[in-house]
Amino acid sequence: MRPYKVLIFIVCVMACLGVLCVVLPDRVVWGEQELRWPSMAEVFGEWSDVSIQHSDSLEVLEEFPVVPDSLLADTTPSVPTPVIPHVVVDSTTDSRIFLQPFYASLAESSERVVRVLHYGDSQIEEDRMTQQIREALQARYGGAGVGLMPLVQTIPSLTVKQQLRMGGRFITPAQGPRRYFVYGFKRDQREDGLYGPLGQMAVMNDSLVKGSETLMAICTPQAKEPRYSRWKIFADTAVHYMLSGDTVQLSGRGDVYALSQESATGVIVDNIPMRGCLGLVFTKMDRNQLSSFYQRENVRLIIMQFGGNAIPSNKNPGTISAIVKGLREQIQYLRECAPEASILFIGPSDMLTQTDGEWQTYPMVPYMDRLLRKMANEEHIAYFSLYSWMGGRGSMMRWQEVGLAGSDGVHFTRAGARKAGKAVAEWILEGMMD
Repeated sequence: MRPYKVLIFIVCVMACLGVLCVVLPDRVVWGEQELRWPSMAEVFGEWSDVSIQHSDSLEVLEEFPVVPDSLLADTTPSVPTPVIPHVVVDSTTDSRIFLQPFYASLAESSERVVRVLHYGDSQIEEDRMTQQIREALQARYGGAGVGLMPLVQTIPSLTVKQQLRMGGRFITPAQGPRRYFVYGFKRDQREDGLYGPLGQMAVMNDSLVKGSETLMAICTPQAKEPRYSRWKIFADTAVHYMLSGDTVQLSGRGDVYALSQESATGVIVDNIPMRGCLGLVFTKMDRNQLSSFYQRENVRLIIMQFGGNAIPSNKNPGTISAIVKGLREQIQYLRECAPEASILFIGPSDMLTQTDGEWQTYPMVPYMDRLLRKMANEEHIAYFSLYSWMGGRGSMMRWQEVGLAGSDGVHFTRAGARKAGKAVAEWILEGMMD
């Protein structure tokens, strides 16, 4: 190729890249992959190091211009660091004052069950955090058993080993009865909202899975003490069951919403993980069914632990604000379904992302934490900030160094989850002494 043609080719390529730098944003996300390139200013060395400095302390207000609270807000700011809106947070009030009705209900735990439901995302899977709350409350107020569990357990638990037999052989969850979830894929959801308290249920009907009208569930507690004293089966009247030790034999064609191993008195703490869920699903669950369960089972505390799944895919403050607004609606809905229950919201932990090869806290984590605390104060519910308790910005890196957080910079290890669960339990109990 002649030299002048090579020169023309190089000039054309540079011109095309220059147009891309000017026209397109500095990054494009496809699924889980992110493609980034420098701006024209960076190419010609005119980029100045622009950074936003602010305090992680909730007592100090951030001096940032306000971005409209809208999903239509600009998602391509002129600098990589997003502009975070000004958030006023009341840090003078101990939000545990809103747990007083729950504290008062514990006085009757020697006579009847006081139930605590812990809803959350993947941070509470395996019963890792919930177990610590359960053990602390049961040690002081009595109670036994892991509480609610689905008929088909897809995520293994540290506190109960669950197996399913059908036709005389052990089966996998995919081989068992069809299941429906209020969260996850739309194909697995139902229109009537009848999911039960777990947000999932199973259908015993051989028209869906041959032979699933006769099942045996073996649920073996992994903790030695204290041992549950009774089973509860939450299902249609068309479903019949027989009990033998840790085994329940079910037969019939109907819906099974939950099984429960528990005691007749004391505190029962249910672990209800919803993998990948933002927490915006409760309004899709049938109000009458939820209300009936909450009242009949004396649910006196509902713990909600959501928000983390919104962080990695959202860089726009307006979107985060809209999600927090949606969580407020869920809280109001649950309060209507369980008017006697107190509500505790546990905010997201510190979470890390890589930018230019360096690990740092997602910019939206402290912002969402502040919004959630503000919302909790306004809704008169308790709020526990995992982010602040961990140590704020960058604390996840320190947790990784000591084996308390995973390599993804998002999830706790089992040891980290135990530490976080114990902190929440202690915080709850300390509120009774104030």
